[in-house]
Amino acid sequence: MRIAISQRLKAIAGAARRLRGASVLMGLLLAPAAGAQTLASLPSVPSAIAAVGQARPIAAWTTFCETYAAECAVDRTEPTTIALNAATWNTIVSVNRRVNKSLRAVTDMEHLNLADRWDLAEDGAGDCEDFQLLKRKLLAEAGLPRRAMRMTVVIDEKGEGHAVLTLITDRGDLILDNKTSTILPWRQTGYTFIKRESQDAVAWISLGRAASPVTTANR
Repeated sequence: MRIAISQRLKAIAGAARRLRGASVLMGLLLAPAAGAQTLASLPSVPSAIAAVGQARPIAAWTTFCETYAAECAVDRTEPTTIALNAATWNTIVSVNRRVNKSLRAVTDMEHLNLADRWDLAEDGAGDCEDFQLLKRKLLAEAGLPRRAMRMTVVIDEKGEGHAVLTLITDRGDLILDNKTSTILPWRQTGYTFIKRESQDAVAWISLGRAASPVTTANR
């Protein structure tokens, strides 16, 4: 009898150790990657970019919309703001990093012998706007409102035209960029914000900061 009880206790102890080991493994699988950006890292005071009127669209965007009409369409029944929670934030971070890592950065001139072309990087390569358009497509497929994700033209740290994706959220306007996988509030990017897609029509609005670049053709 004592031998049977002893063996049973050992079996229970072994099962407990295996359960603890499984719990630790599950924790590692579910934990965010080292250095992953958290929702709590965003500023507590939201900041939004003010629009100041209409703006002329980038010519290459107009051509893009003729080919990919659904990517430019504005559904006025969608929310104008993304409500951030842990699940939504993790989706945004994941898509942003995945696209930045998976595409090869190349200028339109090097890639297609064109000054500026907007597309969805179907061949795995593209420049700044192609990265952002693909991110928006994937995020919209994941359930985020396209109306709250607006292509945006800025002047970058080199004084060149550059395209980013603005997420209009309840934590302020956040910027997805192919130059970094860190998602930044717009004021922390160091960019001069020029214009972005309207939330109300297939058109663009001015952000009133400077003269608009003709293209967004850098990497």
